[in-house]
Amino acid sequence: MTKKIKGIEERSFEKLPLGDIKPRGWLKKQLQIQANGLTGHLDEFWPDLKENRWLGGDREGWERGPYYADGLLPLAYILEDPDLIKKAKKWVQAFTDYQREDGWIGPVRGQREDRKEYDPWPNFVVLKVLKQYYEVSEDKAVLETMMNFCGFLHNKLDEQPLFEWGKFRWGDMVLVVHWLYELTGETWLLDLASKLKKQGYDWSGHFNNFQYEGKQPSDERKLETHVVNNAMGIKNPAVWYRQSSKQENRDAVYSALRNLDKFHGQVTGVFTGDEHLAGKDPSRGTELCAVVEYMYSLERAVSILGDPLFGDRLERIAYNALPATFKPDMWAHQYDQQANQVLCNISDKDWTNGPDANIFGLAPNFGCCTANMHQGWPKLVSHMFMKSEPSNISAVAYGPSEVNTEVNGTSVKITEVTNYPFSDKISFKVEPESPTRFTFSLRIPGWSNRAKIAVDGDELEASSGSFYELERRWAENEEIELILDNEKKLERRSYGSVAVKRGPLVFSKPIEEEWKLVGGEPPHGDWEVYPNEEWNYGLFKKSLEEPKLETNKINEKVFSPENPPMEMTVKGGAVKDWNLKNNRAGPIPNSPAIVNADVELKLIPYGATNLRVTEFPLLVDNTGTNSNDE
Repeated sequence: MTKKIKGIEERSFEKLPLGDIKPRGWLKKQLQIQANGLTGHLDEFWPDLKENRWLGGDREGWERGPYYADGLLPLAYILEDPDLIKKAKKWVQAFTDYQREDGWIGPVRGQREDRKEYDPWPNFVVLKVLKQYYEVSEDKAVLETMMNFCGFLHNKLDEQPLFEWGKFRWGDMVLVVHWLYELTGETWLLDLASKLKKQGYDWSGHFNNFQYEGKQPSDERKLETHVVNNAMGIKNPAVWYRQSSKQENRDAVYSALRNLDKFHGQVTGVFTGDEHLAGKDPSRGTELCAVVEYMYSLERAVSILGDPLFGDRLERIAYNALPATFKPDMWAHQYDQQANQVLCNISDKDWTNGPDANIFGLAPNFGCCTANMHQGWPKLVSHMFMKSEPSNISAVAYGPSEVNTEVNGTSVKITEVTNYPFSDKISFKVEPESPTRFTFSLRIPGWSNRAKIAVDGDELEASSGSFYELERRWAENEEIELILDNEKKLERRSYGSVAVKRGPLVFSKPIEEEWKLVGGEPPHGDWEVYPNEEWNYGLFKKSLEEPKLETNKINEKVFSPENPPMEMTVKGGAVKDWNLKNNRAGPIPNSPAIVNADVELKLIPYGATNLRVTEFPLLVDNTGTNSNDE
């Protein structure tokens, strides 16, 4: 049990202020691709932002402006891009200028007439934006804006309790309320947090007593089965645990991962929801909003609970599901991605979204993902290192980066040199301004059977699924090397299929593709993507035991099927009677017959694919015998 601070539990790790962590290497290039793509230019031409009511226009005026700012602002300050910072400040100014004397921020109602007045949900996101801005500015006026809204909400909830989206997303507001409480010591803020929790949906009960164990019938679509609500809801029990101190709230976070994996999980670490929970079939989709919100939930969970398991899952989603849902130049995105994604076209599919949800475009299906997708990469960077008392710096998620912070009054810089997750080796250079004692903790992933840490000529063994603490007096320019055991592993999936993993990466067979512009204009057009080759392959079990692995030079666009960073060569066979069904890959045959055996297949990282097969029929030999016959 962690100790109490002013009536709430202390976090295991504290997030560092925005801007203290910077990306390097391929990760910096990825954020620059994002800045040069939709994130950096969307507000210049998309009417829902350019003419948004938050900016004095007549469009939308609900969640899309705040969503966009919630990703734009951290990207701008992490890259120290003056043009993006100017754009981000425009939104911050709009939020603060739009506050009324009573504390309400923004339009009373969005553009749609069916929206209720005084819907607080968009303001939950506004306060997340203002919190990040305060981290880089310490602007007292912004803090005053936040406190005034909290005061308004405290009173308003008595006459108009939470409803619709805000009822299910109360955790986003409570985490900011707790932050404000720690900053100001105003005890009424804890009363506001209690009110939000009481009026909100019971996510702890939802996950601890999970009722949604299969694909939901169309007449049972409801907000508690909505994929994004579940992705956001994962963090709510952890957020509330800080105030409740109840074990059931801690337990619910683990129940969430376990039950969503069991009944709806995908090999990339996400769960299906196109638009509602949809089972384990690899041809069912996952909404992009759910991907970035799941990442944020994990970032908050690891901060509060301190379990390295959440860092493992965060990396699996970030390095697979996140990049795969974008065009490599990040000028287009999908609403829904699939693990077995063999065709992306405008067509009715047996899911609960529209016919264009699977294409790569500007705003397929709904514009929520167009507005919300921007937080994924920058928030990953801003949570890669964290601190804890009394003197601890922890590497929570890995990737080329550097952190500049202060420990015991001494400035410390730690540089992480690596091509991870495309490399097994991670090197750290620790540079304190002057010799000082502190603990540097390294997350040892649960998937690594063995991990070796080299420091000061010593080679140390570290247990998987833990934080390894290096407590010492650090001098200038000390180096640490972490080598992880990234052996290939097979994961059994639905219909007796198999998926191939190595470390945090999932490997897929890319499908030769043809892009067809069907709307808009480049670079922010709408594209269907068609296969130019057969995709219905199974993998031979023996070939998977010792696959050939090649590591390539990191390309300018690391997540692209052209010159991928890694390739795995395996043997497979074309499978009879595995065909398209409803414009998607049909169910994987349980007893596949082989049409063409001993075909050499190249597998590449899932995140580098646009069309792909990820869950394969598993073939024991070249006679057509499958794994279920053993």
